Amino acid sequence: MSRALLFTDGACHINPGPGGYGAILKTDAGEKIIQEDFSFTTNNRMELMGVLSGIRELKKTSSEIHIYSDSKYVVNAIREGWVWKWKAKHFKKKKNKDLWTEYIRLSEGMNISLHWVKGHNGHPENERCHVLAQKAVEKVLKEGTQNKDVGYEEGLA
Repeated sequence: MSRALLFTDGACHINPGPGGYGAILKTDAGEKIIQEDFSFTTNNRMELMGVLSGIRELKKTSSEIHIYSDSKYVVNAIREGWVWKWKAKHFKKKKNKDLWTEYIRLSEGMNISLHWVKGHNGHPENERCHVLAQKAVEKVLKEGTQNKDVGYEEGLA
């Protein structure tokens, strides 16, 4: 059985504002770092995009995926089944509909377990992801970026 570990964190300079996420994906093939920055977004969207980026990378090659996040919003929405209730109600008045819809599509048929870790509490991978997310935000502040969170900026979120 193939097993993957995904660690993620998201950040914004101000909320909403310049943001980024960092993710570390560990599989039998090794470790992969994923990082992206956005000109204008929210912290919750960055937390969720970190998760989505890792799932996309797996391309259903892993039969068991453990996701570690310090975002109670993301962990509880999936672990407590909120996302399925939102879907049943067609995401009426629900923020981040575009990303949650993508999560549902990507996760179909996958064995995913969510684990909440306390942020800034010495968890090695969470600390590394936090640094990656912060560096993504710093890049936007220093250099700017061409990356747009289309779902947020066009009001689709």
